[in-house]
Amino acid sequence: MERDEVYVPKTREDLNIRDESDGHKIDYDEYFGDTPIYTLYMLVRQQLLAFPAYLLFNASGQKNYPKWTNHFDPNSILFTKAQRNAVILSNIGIAFMVWAVSYSCSTFGMSTVVKYYGIPWLEVTHWFIMITYLHHTSHELPHYRGKEWNFQRGAAATVDRNFLGWQGRFFLHDVAHYHVIHHFFPKMPFYHGAEATQYLKTFIGDHYVYSNSPVFKALWESYNKCQFVENEGDVLFYRDKKGRAVRRPADHYRNTHTKIQ
Repeated sequence: MERDEVYVPKTREDLNIRDESDGHKIDYDEYFGDTPIYTLYMLVRQQLLAFPAYLLFNASGQKNYPKWTNHFDPNSILFTKAQRNAVILSNIGIAFMVWAVSYSCSTFGMSTVVKYYGIPWLEVTHWFIMITYLHHTSHELPHYRGKEWNFQRGAAATVDRNFLGWQGRFFLHDVAHYHVIHHFFPKMPFYHGAEATQYLKTFIGDHYVYSNSPVFKALWESYNKCQFVENEGDVLFYRDKKGRAVRRPADHYRNTHTKIQ
């Protein structure tokens, strides 16, 4: 939890949900009883706005970072000193694109720019958020606190998905099919992903997580089943809109203040 960089789970406390204790039953519909159409609206909003919100405001990012953390400050906690100049160059490039889009609007008209640039940009944002969200959000994945976290556990806490079959492999360069290996070896070229994953699966065994679920179905299920984690405990799993967890940690990791279902 403290070492997650993005899609950091919300806790009970974040959502103002009381702990379940003996004799106290929580009506989770009071917190999550939204209509399907509203849930769909919120999901679409996430798909279109989450990426710029993350870059600008560190939305869904690490909550322990300073309040104004963003991806445009060269001195941000997000970057090393060696990355400072790259961030400055990126900001210059973004400033140029802002000018280019403004100039294009005055020259060709806003509707034309929206058609040929704005809508494709939103589509790219959708795919980027969908891929990264499904990599890191699943009711089957553990999240670790404190001493229970280490690099190997953190790296394995992601999902390889059969993202759009051969189309995903070809057009997205295997980014979704072989993401677990990327966590372990982030500088490895993508074209070694398939081969390296076979060795990794043999080495880490049951700790390797793969999902063959259709990705749009998985997106809907993850958005509904992954609501919050417990305030306490060193190994955590997501709970759904009814407060239920599909998986639970071993007994000595459990939060004794909460009823596990």
